[in-house]
Amino acid sequence: MENSSHTAAETATATADTIRPFRIGIAQADLDDLRERLTRTRWAADVPGVPEWTRGVPTPYLRDLAAYWANDFDWRKAEARLNSFPQYLTGIDGQDIHFAHVRSARADAPALLLIHDWPGSFVQFVDVIEPLSRDFHVVVTDTPGVGFSGPLSGPGWNTGRIAGAFTELMARLGYSRYGVQGNGGGAWIAAEMGRIAPERVIGIHVNGLVTFPSEDPADFAGLTESEQSRLARLQEFRDDKMGFNAIQSTRPQTLAHALHDSPVGQLAWIVEKFKEWTDTASALPEDAVDRDTLLTNVSLYWFTGTAGSSANLYYEMAHDPSAWAPRERGTVPTAVAVALPQDVAIRRFAERDHHVVRWTEFERGGNFLSLEQPELLIGDVREFFTGPDGRDVS
Repeated sequence: MENSSHTAAETATATADTIRPFRIGIAQADLDDLRERLTRTRWAADVPGVPEWTRGVPTPYLRDLAAYWANDFDWRKAEARLNSFPQYLTGIDGQDIHFAHVRSARADAPALLLIHDWPGSFVQFVDVIEPLSRDFHVVVTDTPGVGFSGPLSGPGWNTGRIAGAFTELMARLGYSRYGVQGNGGGAWIAAEMGRIAPERVIGIHVNGLVTFPSEDPADFAGLTESEQSRLARLQEFRDDKMGFNAIQSTRPQTLAHALHDSPVGQLAWIVEKFKEWTDTASALPEDAVDRDTLLTNVSLYWFTGTAGSSANLYYEMAHDPSAWAPRERGTVPTAVAVALPQDVAIRRFAERDHHVVRWTEFERGGNFLSLEQPELLIGDVREFFTGPDGRDVS
């Protein structure tokens, strides 16, 4: 598929360090093709007697959501909303990087980079960009291989390389000092940026942080009831919810053929994560995240054909010997926001790896806090960077 603002040819050739204005413009032919494919879906049968969602996305739910995508979802409205944010492309290390850049009316405002998790995109921050721009110059990226930062120019785009590219991006934009916010996989990238350029990163704010115990039995002594629940949740994830990770870590290209050809396949692959990683009080993904916003994110993956390239980050991590090697504890002041219904972060493990100076626990929300509870995230970020104990931005 091709959109009028960003073609494969452009991606292959645009590697200069210029910053080029970008505007999303999906061709009508691609919209028509999506709707036609959705109407021709060959639906899989559910296994009788199996509780819904226990073996994946149930067919009745998916049929209803796909029908809405085909007949009621307004991509042009979503596209206009995304285009309300100034967007750009720049080539870094041979890869086009797409980002939004919304400058604050306050000339002296600190800069803040926002980094999404998989299977998100810069769409993940649509509800927080404008409020945060009152206090920050906001930069929001698509991770290499995702959306308009795709397809990948080649292998090797692991967490460290992405962190290096984002560090270069902020320098290219003229920011010598800035904060970083990331969730899930974005939190890992944010932390790595702090290790690469601690003199530039004034603070790191993360949510959806994943922490792991060591083999020392002392790690488990004195855990609170809440911490024990989070540790059990991490174990359940590793035992029962790692299928996506196993496939993307080993055979992302085989998966890409299915998701690149079937919009319903792409929809199911993403919506399952929004079901499993959002607030457990939500019966359905759209109870936690606005349905149109969810479909905007899925549409972005579909129109850019980046299901496979986005999965490659998992492959790179699994095959990078340095990814799991011991690291020195981070030195940049770090704030951790924990959504108690869904997160797995445990403070003592986080403090072992990061310079944690702020720890906030929320009774609501899940991994996609910027979409589920944007006001909570905005308030915590604002307090961390600009409150009484705000970061040094001099």
